[in-house]
Amino acid sequence: MHVTKMKGTLDFFDDSALKYQFLEDKANMVCHRFGFNKMITPIFEATELFTRGVGEGSDIVNKEMYTFLDKGERSITLRPEGTAGIVRSFIENKLYANDRVPKKLWYLENMFRYERPQSGRYREFLQFGCEAFGSDDPMLDAELISIPVLLFEMLGLKKVKVRINSLGDVDTRENYKKALMEYFAPHIKDLCEDCQARFSKNPLRILDCKVDKDNPILKNAPKILDYLNTESQAHFDAVLKYLEALDIDYEVDSRVIRGLDYYTHAVFEIEAEIEGFGSQNVICAGGRYDNLVGDLEGPDTKAVGFAIGLERLMLALEKENIAIPDNNYLDVYLIYLGEEAKEKAFAINHMLRIMGFKSDIDYNNRTIKANFKQAERLNASFAIIIGEDELKNNYLTVRNMQTKEEEQVKNKDLTSYLDAKLSQEEDSCSCDDCNHDEEHCKHDECHCNKCE
Repeated sequence: MHVTKMKGTLDFFDDSALKYQFLEDKANMVCHRFGFNKMITPIFEATELFTRGVGEGSDIVNKEMYTFLDKGERSITLRPEGTAGIVRSFIENKLYANDRVPKKLWYLENMFRYERPQSGRYREFLQFGCEAFGSDDPMLDAELISIPVLLFEMLGLKKVKVRINSLGDVDTRENYKKALMEYFAPHIKDLCEDCQARFSKNPLRILDCKVDKDNPILKNAPKILDYLNTESQAHFDAVLKYLEALDIDYEVDSRVIRGLDYYTHAVFEIEAEIEGFGSQNVICAGGRYDNLVGDLEGPDTKAVGFAIGLERLMLALEKENIAIPDNNYLDVYLIYLGEEAKEKAFAINHMLRIMGFKSDIDYNNRTIKANFKQAERLNASFAIIIGEDELKNNYLTVRNMQTKEEEQVKNKDLTSYLDAKLSQEEDSCSCDDCNHDEEHCKHDECHCNKCE
């Protein structure tokens, strides 16, 4: 039997792995600027964490979780989203008991949901997210929204816009639920089976229905913004004020509900104008969840966060023809002639790596002509040739792979020579977009086709 990958999963290799690594590096860079520290949590958790945290009335819990009994008859679930595990760790490790408030954490982890695979959505997927604990200041909401907005703009996505709503506090939610139940009661038989089940459990979930999303009954339902109490309205107005201060484009949209039960106050979705994505351009979502830490038996702690699916982000970049830089280059490629030269080249290759150069060597005893072609394939800036003359006279022949010029460099001068040449190469960039050389630029902010 020929074994293949499971339905709804992906292999990342070669270009796709490089794209994933590039996006992780960009996420890391942005999070570092905003003062977030990375957190890594287990890939599976006790099922109760998600039924209590995400909500028994959510589609994730009811339909999409990978849940099983382990050998100890414990109910285990592969994490379907990132926030609940982060909150569990925040409580268990007493991360609230320090002076670094708000506590800012980010993650990039595999998630699992049993749903119909489609373009940009898989059963195993990579999710990047940020969570901030310990403040109910609306400024923090705006900051969390600004992180993905900045990331998307850095990546080159166009017309990035925030769609935002408020779910209010507990009192607002309860009053709104009563209004929804009164509204839906005469019409509930005209909605899908899932909506009928949601009616008594959590009527807000009806508004998130994918089956009846275009049904006039849903479109004419009461809007939660009409039920915000004074405190909730003040919080929401302040978030919008801070978004305006950051010049972030937003639209207040009462249809933004989100599919998780733990959200309170501001919830948002971020979209971009993406050719070929249709009407659903959402590539990020999040909001405030002030009660989740307490609901999971931690201390009363306010919190806000967001999540991005990396596969969907990769697809968005692909649809927009935004090239992710190819950093698959070498500084140096070692070529040897003879067994003694091979040993010397092997040692030099290791030394260069220790000194911080990206270096590789011929492992297949190719001819010198074939090795030059290999150096070109590996996008090497320089090739170092070691043969009989080089061994005898204690020098190395260094070939510039772009100009094809060769120089003889003393062994002891090699690293300083390469440092100077590579720095010179970076400083003489010339691509239209950012004045960087398209072939070998290594500047962090460059968007050239082959820049790092």
